[in-house]
Amino acid sequence: MITTDGQALAPLATALGDDEIHVWRLAYDHHQGRAPLLAMLGVYLGVPAEAVELETLEHGRPALAGARRDTLSFNWSHCQDQALIAVARGVLPGVDLERLRAHPKAVPIARRYFSPDETAALEALSPEQRDRAFLELWTAKEAVLKALGRGLAFGLHRLSIAGPSDLPVLHRLEGHEADQWQLHRLALDEQHVGTLAWQGEPRRIRQWTLAGAV
Repeated sequence: MITTDGQALAPLATALGDDEIHVWRLAYDHHQGRAPLLAMLGVYLGVPAEAVELETLEHGRPALAGARRDTLSFNWSHCQDQALIAVARGVLPGVDLERLRAHPKAVPIARRYFSPDETAALEALSPEQRDRAFLELWTAKEAVLKALGRGLAFGLHRLSIAGPSDLPVLHRLEGHEADQWQLHRLALDEQHVGTLAWQGEPRRIRQWTLAGAV
């Protein structure tokens, strides 16, 4: 596997630093299941994909099983024909990907599931701006919940995202210190929105696209 600029995956994986998070963008077909994820983790672990064992934690988050569980943390998200995989050591990353599309019910959904300040911010936008802003909020919330190890059942209204589009900030997370969290908007393309989240100090984000992903 190589990146779109010709770099081999294995040396990049070997160089994963304790102060970094690696994010990979790749082509995806739902018939593949977890195969691309297992292949990626195998490169980072230095083992064949078939040797990578996963388990599902209490709220559905996948994790490495057995003796390798604490050696590497990861998260992934897929949407139609693309996927994102985040890999790190020492923190639990959460990543979410959505394809940009029209959301005529964005405001009613926000009124039901988002915080009042987020809803007000969406209502203040033009319809042309609202679709992307809605998905930016959605992916940020999902990324935080995935990094937290919880799913949507935790409640989207229990956290609030503030700040400009390119620099989102976790303003509130019920039961947790919001200022201990980092959010990073991922640079993808005009058709996709993605957000990375983790609890802890700021880290260097290194992002690549596998050849054939776009």
